[in-house]
Amino acid sequence: MRITISIGAGLGLALAAFAVAAAAKGPGKAPPACSAINFHSLAAGMTDGDHEAGMYRSRYGRLELHGEVKQGAAVDYYVSADGKRAAAASGNLPEAAVSCAAAKKMPKPEAPASSCTGQRFRVVVAHAGEQRLAMLYGEDGGSWHFCSAGSF
Repeated sequence: MRITISIGAGLGLALAAFAVAAAAKGPGKAPPACSAINFHSLAAGMTDGDHEAGMYRSRYGRLELHGEVKQGAAVDYYVSADGKRAAAASGNLPEAAVSCAAAKKMPKPEAPASSCTGQRFRVVVAHAGEQRLAMLYGEDGGSWHFCSAGSF
């Protein structure tokens, strides 16, 4: 009986110590100010419609690359965040986004393309304060081109 009480008291103290240590740690790390995620294109011959080409998940959210397929070929790609299509960024992008693209060795984000195609894709994510931007780039023939930018 004494052994059971001693074990119970020891476990109770250990759990209390873990709770105090976890509370003292504080909040987790902040998301990186600039990052890049690579994706592959959709396979040829897929059925018409919207298909997920790739997904990236972290503790800060989930990004997906989707492709619109017509007659077995992908005609346009876009980024969705946490299940919703990223809202198109209006006007000029913040300086943090432009410098993030340069840091990841991507072309300057200028006028968005009418459609986004390529063999490989890269999403450059820039955090500017509370605003998060996803800039989509496509690679075609060995060179990268800016497709679109959206906030999420």
